[in-house]
Amino acid sequence: MKILVTGGLGFIGSHTVVELQNAGHEVVIIDNLSNSSEDVLNGIFAITGILPSFENIDLRDKNLVVDFFKRHSDIQNIIHFAASKAVGESVANPLLYYENNIASLIYILQELEKKTASNFIFSSSCTVYGQAETMPITENTPIQPALSPYGNTKQIGEEIITDVAKISSISAILLRYFNPIGAHPSMNIGELPSGVPQNLVPFITQTGMGIRKELLVYGDDYPTPDGTCIRDYIHVVDLAKAHVIAMERLINKKNLDKVEIFNLGTGKGSSVLDVITSFEKVSGQKLPYKIVDRREGDVTTTYANTDKAKTVLGWQTESSIEESVASAWKWELKVRKA
Repeated sequence: MKILVTGGLGFIGSHTVVELQNAGHEVVIIDNLSNSSEDVLNGIFAITGILPSFENIDLRDKNLVVDFFKRHSDIQNIIHFAASKAVGESVANPLLYYENNIASLIYILQELEKKTASNFIFSSSCTVYGQAETMPITENTPIQPALSPYGNTKQIGEEIITDVAKISSISAILLRYFNPIGAHPSMNIGELPSGVPQNLVPFITQTGMGIRKELLVYGDDYPTPDGTCIRDYIHVVDLAKAHVIAMERLINKKNLDKVEIFNLGTGKGSSVLDVITSFEKVSGQKLPYKIVDRREGDVTTTYANTDKAKTVLGWQTESSIEESVASAWKWELKVRKA
């Protein structure tokens, strides 16, 4: 099947393109290269032997979205990654996040609404739960007020998709990710953020390379065993494989509801200091870090109950936290040619 992947040259998007092509699907990528590079296409080709179709489009431009779907009228399967994704940045620049994450989603759905049938996978996030009152988080955990504009865009996005699916032929699966890390085992693609990393693991690996002077740990006074925030870190390849399963579920009409929701995580929480320890073990070097004040928008603890994904999708993670961190470190070494 032909599948449109928006944000397909980004971190999760590129790994998902690889898994889709390995599964025999034809992929068309849209990306505006705001936090990615066209060079990623070479990495995808090196792994799969297939160069996917690519168009440089900013999905905030409605006219460009309309034109794309006119030229690709046969596309009815979409995986939507294209969005800004950093909690801290969203607090500092909320309008950027509301425009980029909401407007682009609306413009795509407006085009899908015209079709007789379409399948839509939404790149959602565990941030929709806010600070959940109990752990682990299930899909039925009550949604708390978002603690950041980024989290709010994911809550709003889910609500928009659910409302549109009720009155259209769109079928959707909302995939709520926890914290993707790592790199493809081929080391041809991985996480390569533009500018200063907004996420923990690339900041750790860049600090390990000496690119950053030291890692900033935002708070050590949280009510956790070591005082630092706890997250559920999932290998990006495990995450990518879930997208293929979810899309094929929709294509084969195996979905039981117009909109289905699945948590994607490992089911285990790791603190910031746990991740630092894992890095020191796999790299064989000490990591310089400094404790600083808490960062606005961060929740204390979040990790997934993944029983639904295991039971319904037949999916579960394969890589440990150390394997995931090790692959991220190998990728950093390759990128920097160390």
